[in-house]
Amino acid sequence: MNTGEYRKRDGLDFARMLYNKELTPLELMDCAISRAEDVNPKINAICNANFEHGRDLARTATLKGTFGALPFLLKDSGLAYPDLLNSFGSRLFSELKINFNSTLTDRFLEDGMLPFGRTTVPEFSMAPTTEAVQNGGPTRNPWGRNRSSGGSSGGAGAAVAAGIIPLAHGSDGGGSIRIPASCCGIFGLKPSRGLIPAGPARGEGWGGLATDGVLSRSVRDTAAALDGVAGMEVGAPYAAPPKAGSYASLLSRPFERPQRIAMWTVGFEDIPVDPECLTALAKAKSLLESMGHEVIDAPLPPIQFSKFVEAQVNVMAANVTVTVNGKVRNDLASGWEQKLEPAILDAYQRGRGLSAETYALAIARFHTIGRQLETYIRSYDFILTPTLMRPPVELGDITTNDDFFSFRTKVSRYATFLAIINASGQPAASLPLHWSEAGLPIGVQLIAPFGGEGDLLRMSARLEEAQPWFDRTPAI
Repeated sequence: MNTGEYRKRDGLDFARMLYNKELTPLELMDCAISRAEDVNPKINAICNANFEHGRDLARTATLKGTFGALPFLLKDSGLAYPDLLNSFGSRLFSELKINFNSTLTDRFLEDGMLPFGRTTVPEFSMAPTTEAVQNGGPTRNPWGRNRSSGGSSGGAGAAVAAGIIPLAHGSDGGGSIRIPASCCGIFGLKPSRGLIPAGPARGEGWGGLATDGVLSRSVRDTAAALDGVAGMEVGAPYAAPPKAGSYASLLSRPFERPQRIAMWTVGFEDIPVDPECLTALAKAKSLLESMGHEVIDAPLPPIQFSKFVEAQVNVMAANVTVTVNGKVRNDLASGWEQKLEPAILDAYQRGRGLSAETYALAIARFHTIGRQLETYIRSYDFILTPTLMRPPVELGDITTNDDFFSFRTKVSRYATFLAIINASGQPAASLPLHWSEAGLPIGVQLIAPFGGEGDLLRMSARLEEAQPWFDRTPAI
């Protein structure tokens, strides 16, 4: 199979070919590795690769699950899998081995995924662009290599967009699936809180903000992947409503009535929206209205945005402190501080000084936003927003060479409509429905009520049919 043919297929296409014996797992793995060797030097999307491990898995693979024996990449965010080292994008954790599988890893494996490397992240997955010093250089956007591929799943987004693999693992604690999906012109869905397992080593990430998922080039691949991995695990602190049957089987089901969709065209606290992002929003509105749905230019919910950003900063800083202390608690005089980027070191110091009251109030702020947004969306079926407030930023535009609060404040003005949905726990997806005059992808975000993945995937599939994006690929 040549590169051109390889890039024309999604994960479910490959699964069909594997089960029909039109292709062997090793032939498919060799295609993925060949593509990685060709394009990764240009975009720096893969770290801690273990190609021989991938080939060994493929040689001995027994087809199973939805995807049979599909080459796959895990994000370098700490998802436990002993055969692939971790770094969390940090020089402090370089070549860390975790000697067990996470629950989610086991579910990926049972669904037919064959991991052969990890994808790059910013340090501790704290940024909307992937430029960690640990990675030896920035991860570049396949659509414009002076632009960011997004973050924190920036390597995953770039790898999928560049055609290394059709879908990849991602995680999202403040937009980290949706940002690279928007920047790289692919589909990315953040599931509802509690739908995807986080164990067995932890019950939550970032005070309930974080969850895992995938980035893909087709809606149906994401739906099929969720079918394989979704569902509560024993002892989890959160639970999303159980799914009604298969997400994949819902994609072709029409809506019984026109949907009522709130559209946000202005940012909280007058944060500006770039005209290109408004053009993408207008295009999405036109598509939805052509399907018979009602799109309403709606007022924003009464969220105190600056107070939310402060709460998010405090919870993230507390988590940096916990992570770093787990490594250095018994070695505080070793000069480890030099291995952290400036904003992350400042986050550590901020976290050490936080009071219990401050942390508890931050969690209460998240819960308040959850109630506000679920109450707000009761008047609608979906919310439509720009994914980002600007097109993909240039590399070096948003960096960790600052204090943590200033850095995260700048992030909040770029990804204004994203982290609040992590606080609410609702599902949200970024869809690639527009490209700028400069040829850069511009995503729009669609938000559903808590537990509404089925309807969100159905509507995303309708938009994909109305304006297909799968064959639109970067020239790399």
